[in-house]
Amino acid sequence: MDNLHFLGEKILEKRYEIAQMVHTNRMNDLKEVKDVNITKEEIIELRANFISYFGQALMEKTDQKIIVNQIVKWAKESGEFASNLGISLSEALEDTTYYRKFIWEVLKEEIKNHNIPTDTIFELITIIDPLLDKAVYVFSLTYVNIHQETLKKAKSAFLELSVPVVPITKGIAILPLIGEVDPERATLLLEETLKKANELKLSHLLFDLSGVMIVDTMVAHQIFKIVDALGLLGVKTILIGIRPEVAQTMIQLGIDFSEITIKANLEQALLGLNLTIDTLE
Repeated sequence: MDNLHFLGEKILEKRYEIAQMVHTNRMNDLKEVKDVNITKEEIIELRANFISYFGQALMEKTDQKIIVNQIVKWAKESGEFASNLGISLSEALEDTTYYRKFIWEVLKEEIKNHNIPTDTIFELITIIDPLLDKAVYVFSLTYVNIHQETLKKAKSAFLELSVPVVPITKGIAILPLIGEVDPERATLLLEETLKKANELKLSHLLFDLSGVMIVDTMVAHQIFKIVDALGLLGVKTILIGIRPEVAQTMIQLGIDFSEITIKANLEQALLGLNLTIDTLE
């Protein structure tokens, strides 16, 4: 029997034994054990399936594409599982060390017991290690992509919440702007404000800047763009709540708000619209 085929059979024969060693050592070294909806037996089965691909690779050397595809599929599913579970990438990749260690321990034992020649050992290395490296690459890529997509969705949700156009009465709403305005948020601010103004059929929007600590030329430019765009929709914008230090910065920057209606606070803005806080309650 071909030596590679023989060693492949041994890996398949001992795949559950290897899986158990990987799992036991992995659990012993884990810093934190996550609560997962999967039993130990199911985890062992998943590990054994992964290990079996290496045995098949040695037995079916002429058809490596199938084995590679199987490993890629396994690595993608595992990367997705680890990412969704919240396991850190560095922690998750520790599994590779154990697979490599215990697969080679079994191979070394069989090589020693059956006097397998050196040429076969080098051939083993060219088959086993690249497959493990491929698994690591696909696992990492999948994990990072899912993690980045999760962060992107979380940021998008946060940005949407950061543009709260709140109706006060028919045709009038307030937009309290809080925190820093970066280019991405500025773009969303314009899009969401126009969308909400149209949905609520606004005649006036009170733009509350009391939560903005810094107004630079970019922020000022964005405010002008929003005011101009709302004007095209027939919505009049009133700025309220500009902080003293922000007003001073505006003067120093030479920002001209003379064409925009500005009020000190919400009460003044409502009085200018012949409304009072009492009439809104």
